[in-house]
Amino acid sequence: MMTNTVMNTYQVWLNDPNIDDQTKAELRSIEDQPKEIEDRFYKELAFGTGGLRGVIGAGTNRMNKYTVGKATQGLANYMNQVFSHLSPPKAVIAHDSRHMSPEFALESALVLAANGIETYVFHSLRPTPELSFAVRELGAQAGIVITASHNPPEYNGYKVYNEHGGQLVIHEAAAVIEAVNQVSSFDEIRRLSKEEAERQGLLHWIGEDIDSKYMDAVASVSLMTEEERELMEDIQIVYTALHGTGGTLVPPILKRLGCKKVYTVKEQDQPDPNFSTVKSPNPEEQAAFEIAMKLAAEVDADIVIGTDPDADRMGAVVKDAQGTYQILSGNQSGAIMAHYLFSRMKQRGTLPNNGVLIKTIVTSEMGAKIAESYGIEVQNTLTGFKFIGEKMTQFEQSQDKQFVFGYEESYGYLAGTYARDKDAIVASMLISEAAAYYKGQGLTLVDVLEQLYIQHGYFQEKLESITLKGKSGMEKIAEIMSDWRSNKPVQIGETRVEAVEDYIDGFGGLPAENVLKFKCSDGSWFCLRPSGTEPKIKVYFSVCRSSMEESSKAMQALRSYVMDRVEQLAQGVK
Repeated sequence: MMTNTVMNTYQVWLNDPNIDDQTKAELRSIEDQPKEIEDRFYKELAFGTGGLRGVIGAGTNRMNKYTVGKATQGLANYMNQVFSHLSPPKAVIAHDSRHMSPEFALESALVLAANGIETYVFHSLRPTPELSFAVRELGAQAGIVITASHNPPEYNGYKVYNEHGGQLVIHEAAAVIEAVNQVSSFDEIRRLSKEEAERQGLLHWIGEDIDSKYMDAVASVSLMTEEERELMEDIQIVYTALHGTGGTLVPPILKRLGCKKVYTVKEQDQPDPNFSTVKSPNPEEQAAFEIAMKLAAEVDADIVIGTDPDADRMGAVVKDAQGTYQILSGNQSGAIMAHYLFSRMKQRGTLPNNGVLIKTIVTSEMGAKIAESYGIEVQNTLTGFKFIGEKMTQFEQSQDKQFVFGYEESYGYLAGTYARDKDAIVASMLISEAAAYYKGQGLTLVDVLEQLYIQHGYFQEKLESITLKGKSGMEKIAEIMSDWRSNKPVQIGETRVEAVEDYIDGFGGLPAENVLKFKCSDGSWFCLRPSGTEPKIKVYFSVCRSSMEESSKAMQALRSYVMDRVEQLAQGVK
């Protein structure tokens, strides 16, 4: 039943003189839909550690210019307090191809400008990692990117970056959240017109100049020598932007390295906020590659690459020696790129003796094994690339360690220190470069992966997720986590659960997060984690055996035990 509080908030929006007529008309259209009103108003769209993300529409629990304006006013108040010694502080804003992305970007800029913050806005869509680079390049104190990554078309989001170009770390996010929460009404939101912001020199438009510098930074990570560039000419690449921002920069970076056979998926080249040709614009999902795979078969491509709408995640499909295409998981692509980077740096004598690979706690240990075989230290973080970026900044400040590669199983990778977020542009370059290099040795990336399995063990990972939407779904996810905490398994088949890592109050020196990781006596593990950006509970699995057949059998048994229990709890069966 809808509470009085929800209905009161609904009426406040209908009567608020700050709310425009179009928004009020949208709200009146749902006056006979109590469930819809409840979902839109039962809470405020929370400004979390990563910013905002939600369904676009009118209401406190929706992405709209009012929730965006409130978040930006809070950010502006925070910036003017923390950076009061600067006159003025600077911010950079970028956006992707989603519905309302340009409008939310401009709204953010005009609120910042009204608060005396000099703002640089990309004049058209750009990849998220380029925003991270631009914050550093322009010496800004904050960045905003309007994106919902690979969420469905009805979503959009608002991510905030710090002066290092990384997503807000925990103490910064806490301070910004407090500042946002202190904005109690829309009357407090200051806003200039576009013309006035430009006239006062507080709104600047940026684009090609930053593109050029960013592309130089990405290209500097390449390990191909001039003599080896002819290898790039021989590789055949199919690329799909999945209707997002990657199409502006991925084909140019590949051509810059010498690739002459780059085939783009024309149906998915152009930005499209509806992502019309795919069910989900997510390179983690096989279906997203359907059109690209048809093109790959036509041109006999060696590798197929896809990037998500804001081009921070990259997925790859590679051809094996028999001509069959195999989808690489995020863990597999990460292992191949790590091996390529370390082995090539060792060849060239540039492998640092204080080098570090950074990965997340739900990422395969295969990458760690590869790194250790090259004398590279491995450090783990919580899920989320902001934690990898935070460690990179610590290394930069202390000068005692050198970042070489960072990645997470969810298709996010970074090599080079020009940015502080995962970058599908550099990942597309490196996976293509690796494919070309090994093709020159008569090997496919599938062959390389098999060699790594033989050396380090047949690792196999899996991710399952259950979507539980709305207020009731959020409560159900909390119940599932509580049940696993209260009733920890001690035995799974013939395998003993020998350790439980509960991160709810912090674990192993890492910050607190609602995550449970169960480690088994045979080296396998599984991890339960509510998504921070979607109404899902995610369950990660990892096993390692001496053959892929044994790994598959062990994975099936582990997955079956865990998911049976999770699904029963999700359905309310104890």
